[in-house]
Amino acid sequence: MPKKVHPNIIRLYLIKTAKWFMLYMPIVVPFYESNGLSMKDIMILQAVYSIAIVVLEVPSGYLADVIGRKKTLIIGSVFGILGFTTYSLSFGFVGFLIAEIILGIGQSCISGADSAMLYDSLLERGEEKKYTRFEGRITSLGNVAEAVAGIVGGLLAGITIRTPYVAQIFVAFIALPAAITLVEPTRKIPLIKAGIMEIVHIARFALFTDRPLRRNILFSAITGTATLTMAWFAQPFFEYTNIDIAWFGILWTTLNLTVAITSYTAHRLEKKLGQKRSIMIIALLIPLGYLALSRFHISGGLFVLYLFYLVRGYATPVLKDYINRITASHIRATVLSVRNFIIRLFFALTGPLLGWVKDIYSLPQALALAGIIFLIISVLTAILFISSGREMERVRDYTSSTKPS
Repeated sequence: MPKKVHPNIIRLYLIKTAKWFMLYMPIVVPFYESNGLSMKDIMILQAVYSIAIVVLEVPSGYLADVIGRKKTLIIGSVFGILGFTTYSLSFGFVGFLIAEIILGIGQSCISGADSAMLYDSLLERGEEKKYTRFEGRITSLGNVAEAVAGIVGGLLAGITIRTPYVAQIFVAFIALPAAITLVEPTRKIPLIKAGIMEIVHIARFALFTDRPLRRNILFSAITGTATLTMAWFAQPFFEYTNIDIAWFGILWTTLNLTVAITSYTAHRLEKKLGQKRSIMIIALLIPLGYLALSRFHISGGLFVLYLFYLVRGYATPVLKDYINRITASHIRATVLSVRNFIIRLFFALTGPLLGWVKDIYSLPQALALAGIIFLIISVLTAILFISSGREMERVRDYTSSTKPS
């Protein structure tokens, strides 16, 4: 008789749905522009959001390891509600800035804690090898939610361009009861230390002491930054190619459905390709997508975008699984937050620059610059990642490796 799915997984599905059912995303750039913002302003807002996450990402991951993933996810859900309430009541840069900071706090609490909760829930039942499958399904569900939200958000924008933000408050409420009813999994090695120095020790372990983990995190973070950046250039590309705004919702929906397809099947494809091939495919196709998009117009550009999103759907669950394989459960949320910290930090540094290039020069030049930056860094970190070899298959003991000699 097959085992029942851990009850936490269904609740994590709901949290992911609330997080990814983004009614505002199909019209987010036109919404900002209707409130007087330039592309540089938009990227500055997203950089501030990223900085808010950067400041709290690792502490919140550590908080999840200390007080529990459940409590941290509850806190993140509450801040999500407050953030969208602030957005719906704001009409300019300052109001949006405050909303982004609140949302950044909420996102930092959820990011890392959700993946750690999933892995430890499976580990509790001896099913940790199924992590890629479930992470892929959750990512797939999230992208299906984002796809459906693209249609619904587009329809709501027909009422007013602000309506999707008002409706988003109610969507954010979905995560709260799901988080409250989560069951904290038993961890084999509880993390009982508390304090800023312990956070520093874990971050140092992940980025300096454990070489395979460091290389894994860096490659995963560069890939995450590249896919995040493209999400903010998709709508400017639609505008650049003179696609009618009525099509934005449909295009956004289908793009996210392509992510859902590869996320859902990622665990099977990764078994066939293996680790080295997977890493090189991701390292090359993501940056080349930017370079190709800078050269094509409507038909060719849309083909490139869909291919890019297919690779994105494969990369997300696979790279998270690689990190989980070599990370001890009692520091897992903190380590995953270190990865997200680097993503947001790098985006905060590159996003405004690319937005400025788009405003001053052109979208193709901004895309080309992004492609060059990501190609160089992705290939270098991929080579380092692969050179870690068989060490990638084991969990290093954080406790013993950080004891003074």
